This record gives sequence, C-alpha cells and structure tokens, in this order.
Amino acid sequence: MLQQETQLGKISDITSIVRKSGSSFYWAMRVLPPQKRNAMFAIYAFCREVDDIADGEDDPDTKRAKLKLWRNEISNLYNGNPGNVITNALTWPVAAYGLARADFEAVIDGMVMDAVDALRLKDMAELVLYCDRVACAVGRLSNAVFGLSGDQGDDLAKSLGEALQLTNILRDIYEDAERDHVYLPADLLVHHGISGSSVSDIIEHPGVVEVCIELARRAEENYQKASSIIDHCDKKLIQPAIIMMKSYHLLLNLLERRGWEHLDVPVKVSKIWKILLTVRILIFGS
Repeated sequence: MLQQETQLGKISDITSIVRKSGSSFYWAMRVLPPQKRNAMFAIYAFCREVDDIADGEDDPDTKRAKLKLWRNEISNLYNGNPGNVITNALTWPVAAYGLARADFEAVIDGMVMDAVDALRLKDMAELVLYCDRVACAVGRLSNAVFGLSGDQGDDLAKSLGEALQLTNILRDIYEDAERDHVYLPADLLVHHGISGSSVSDIIEHPGVVEVCIELARRAEENYQKASSIIDHCDKKLIQPAIIMMKSYHLLLNLLERRGWEHLDVPVKVSKIWKILLTVRILIFGS
C-alpha cells in the first residue's frame, strides 16, 4: 500500500511539472493510455529540468556543472540506482519501452550547447545537430513509448523533430536575441548579406527576412515528410505526434501570416484550439 501511494505521489509530481509548463505537449500526451502517458510525462519532466538549467540565470560554468550532475543521474538510472523523483519515474519506462540512454545524453548535449552567455551557430550542419539533440532525440524516446520502432520511427523523429524545433526557433528569434542567443546559422546569414555578429546586426538587418523564409521553407518540407510517414503508420499509436505536428504547423503558418518583418510581435496557438484539436484527433484519428 505504501509503495503504491509513493508511486502515485511520483506520478502526481511529474504531472504537475508538465501541466505547469503550459505547452502543447501536455494536451497531446493526455490522449495516451495511463502507463504510456506517465512515461511521456516523465520524459518531458527530464527535458524540462535540463532546459530550465540551460535557460536559467546561472553562469555558464554553473550550468555545465548542473548538467554534468544530470548526466551522472542518467548513468545512475541505467545502473539501477536513480536518485531523484524524475529518474525514479523513468525507471519503469526505460525497462518497458527500451528507452535509449544515448537519447537522454543527446538532450543533455543539446543543453550544453545552450549553456553559454552568447550563442551563435556557425552553419546549417550545426543547426541540424542542435535540432537532433534537443528535439529529434526526444522524438526517438517518444516513438519508443508509442510503439513505433525501426527506420520508420527514426525517420519520423528526424523530420518531425526538426520541423518542431525550427518552428520554435522562428517563433523565439526576438526573445532569444534578448539573451544573446541566435540560432540562425552564420552561413545562411552571410548568404543573405548579414556579416555582423551582434544581435542588432542580425535581427535588424533586412536580410533576416529571407533567412526566416528559407528556414520556414525547410520546416515546411519536414512537416510534409512527417505527414507522409504518418500516412503509413498506425495512427492510433501516434495520436500525440499528430497533435504536436498539427499544432506546431499551425504556429508556423501564423508566423508566416504575421510576417518576418515583425519578429517582436508574439504569436501563439490558443489553448482552446489545442483542446479542440485533441478532441478531433480522438474522434476522427487525424
């Protein structure tokens, strides 16, 4: 009885972390059966914790030290000795769904890239690597829980993960610039006539519009690839992925309608739209 109450307490703590985030993830994962939902919430809670470290107010050395502790904690998890509420909550999903340690470590690697005072990405290859670490790796973990495996699962994680992360980057350009983080790759900036490295040199340059258009086009291509893969999947297995794809695809469309000349104007998908989308997916499947 005590063990059951302790487990319920862990689930409650994890669910609280996810709910407080206010993200599309919470609504998407609610469609899953309880065991899979709890597994996904635990994965998300881990991602939220390390992301908060990377985005926090600590100096870079302190951030890297905290992320190293998380790397050690993932090692403890796979060695059967988890030490906190999140890795305890991950113990059963790791065993039940074969979650890969390398994917958790990839997420931490992505957060290490973020844990700097000023971030600049040198080229598209580095941007793709960043997307793989912070988004595609999460997709691979998610697909393992959903039951989508092999090349099909990896291909969906790659295309959808990159699409979602590029959309996030395009949404947050102005906000990220305020903390001296620019995810627009330098080779693409130079290609469109932007040679300066300061935030103002980049986001106030008229060429940034073309940079955004090019990245939005790449995101759209990835959404189309993901949609094509989903057409050949058992849609009941991956309803959360469909919800995430449609929600973020709408966000990309809203950003394009706003225009790339107005990076300081916030854009978001409404909570009621997310709820209605979730209901629709549950009833009609897509």
